[in-house]
Amino acid sequence: MFQAESSTVMRRSPFGVDICCRKGSRSPLQELYNPTQRSLERVSPPWLELSNTAVLHQMRRDQVIDTCRANSIVSRKRRVLTPNDLKHLVVDEDHELIYCYVPKVACTNWKRLMMVLTGRGKYSDPMEIPANEAHVSANLKTLNQYSIPEINHRLKSYMKFLFVREPFERLVSAYRNKFTQKYNTSFHKRYGTKIIRRQRKNATQEALRKGDDVKFEEFVAYLIDPHTQREEPFNEHWQTVYSLCHPCHIHYDLVGKYETLEEDSNYVLQLAGVGSYLKFPTYAKSTRTTDEMTTEFFQNISSEHQTQLYEVYKLDFLMFNYSVPSYLKLE
Repeated sequence: MFQAESSTVMRRSPFGVDICCRKGSRSPLQELYNPTQRSLERVSPPWLELSNTAVLHQMRRDQVIDTCRANSIVSRKRRVLTPNDLKHLVVDEDHELIYCYVPKVACTNWKRLMMVLTGRGKYSDPMEIPANEAHVSANLKTLNQYSIPEINHRLKSYMKFLFVREPFERLVSAYRNKFTQKYNTSFHKRYGTKIIRRQRKNATQEALRKGDDVKFEEFVAYLIDPHTQREEPFNEHWQTVYSLCHPCHIHYDLVGKYETLEEDSNYVLQLAGVGSYLKFPTYAKSTRTTDEMTTEFFQNISSEHQTQLYEVYKLDFLMFNYSVPSYLKLE
């Protein structure tokens, strides 16, 4: 449908890049690659901190590019993306931002922020927006809703960013949220019943009907089953970031991490010129999936299944510089 841009993207220096922008104000893309004196005065000591941040984000961009090249994902023939590939890319025209949302990586709060940014005064406090409201697709515009020339223009001139998380921690978070909460009946019916039917010997009629007691081992067996991937794409909550956001075909200017969520989020807001009055919502979630919790969940997974699961998520590990977890017993 339209040409992905990454095959022509060269590595950019953190400084000194001229990027066309709106009249009278600088775009986030300019602020990122060619910071103004004003940006430099905000940090102390200015050059040191800003250059450290710029270098960090350059390294993250390079890591993605290098992984794509090493795995021959950026082929000589340009890969053509379809509008359907772009339904996770949320557009903010007022601030020239594109955010690829990844479920289980603070995407509710980032969608709230995007509603504030695109709401033209309708919202001021992101936390006043109910979580379910943030997930109503009509409340945000995604890139697939534009014409091909409009898509290409925005991919070229808007600042594109995403947030990532340690892949297995994100997976356990998705499992806990979708399969251990009694209220998630739609997931139990849609996926739970199928997982139990395929993975559980001698399942009771009640389990087959309700699908509300899927074990983590069964969930893993379902994910690595070749039949699952042939049948349909993974649900977005456990789909790889590589498949949701297409980082080998779309050049992301900024890769934020869940581990440095607040810092990276506020950096995006600063680049967008709204950092003085809009901050990433901070609150400690007591139910948050931790590394310790993830380790526990993997205790009962056989080394064979761990190895196969790692292969499924391997590109996310490599691309976003997450090391192989110490608890894994890979074959």
